[in-house]
Amino acid sequence: MNGPPLDTPPQASDLNLCLCHSCGLACDMTDEPDACPRCDAALHRRKPDPITRTWAYMLAALVFYIPANLLPVMNTQMLGNGADSTIISGVIEFWQSGAWDIALIIFIASIAVPGIKFVVLTLLLVTVQRRSTWAQVQRAKLYRLVEVIGYWSMLDVLVVALVAALVKFQALSDIEPRPGILFFGLVVVFTMLSAMSFDPRLIWDTQPCEETLDEVASH
Repeated sequence: MNGPPLDTPPQASDLNLCLCHSCGLACDMTDEPDACPRCDAALHRRKPDPITRTWAYMLAALVFYIPANLLPVMNTQMLGNGADSTIISGVIEFWQSGAWDIALIIFIASIAVPGIKFVVLTLLLVTVQRRSTWAQVQRAKLYRLVEVIGYWSMLDVLVVALVAALVKFQALSDIEPRPGILFFGLVVVFTMLSAMSFDPRLIWDTQPCEETLDEVASH
């Protein structure tokens, strides 16, 4: 018997529909329109080259993640004595000085969040390429989690800017950013681009079809 089981909900492709990424309209693809009839945004059954672009952005973020953690992110001048601080040393210094809340924010935003995004995106990419049916609902939720936490990754940059503003109010102290903060900003940007390039609909493209995954992804 052809077609999905009776208890399996139909996919958008079965109904010849495509969701507009801009306004969320379910568009009829019978006449293969190029643009959404409501907002005129370009329509894609699948995002262009989602797997290749996601891998590329994520690997670029991994490359920048190394200097972001090894290079100093700020230089603090206190009473004529200057010291460079990396992300890790900054977390330790804030924790030892009693500012555990700032230390926790920096640790989560700078170390935990990028690490989680790398692990989740790698898991999604590998399982999609293997056309795995394992935990599809949970993987879709993981992708939405990555989208939500991605915007909070800039907290570390904001914390450095806030600390710099506070320190400059003191006459005998000063603070300046260092190259590490630039690399960390690039990590945030590329991980966000990686998450945006991934097409979560590929999670559900696991049933045998006439087109291969690469052919579908190129549409």
